[in-house]
Parts: sequence; structure tokens; C-alpha cells
Amino acid sequence: MKLLITLIGLVLVLEGLPYVAAPESMQRWLRQIAAMPPHLLRRIGLVAMVLGFFLCALAQKTGFFD
Repeated sequence: MKLLITLIGLVLVLEGLPYVAAPESMQRWLRQIAAMPPHLLRRIGLVAMVLGFFLCALAQKTGFFD
């Protein structure tokens, strides 16, 4: 449970960093995302999920990151 809470905290830090560092750029970027068609956003989300799952599996099942 401690690891899960730590990971959630790290995700929140990384998600908030661009808003603190460059809020104007984030506003422009969010407008561009809002203009994208839903099917494209779905594909981007799916690719991100698969990549994230692959990285987690790689880190847990191999000694590659030791």
C-alpha cells in the first residue's frame, strides 16, 4: 500500500509540473487537445496505456533496471 500511495503522489507531481513551469503553454496545448477528434484521443490513450503496462512489466519481470 505504501508503494501505491508513493506512485500516486509521484504521478500527481509529474502531472502538475507543466502547469507550474509553463501555464500559458499548457493552455494552448489543452485547446489543441480539445480540438482533436475523440477517436484520435482514444488511440493516443491506448498507446500510452500499452506502453505504460509494458514498462511496468519490464521493470517487474526482468533484472533490466537493477
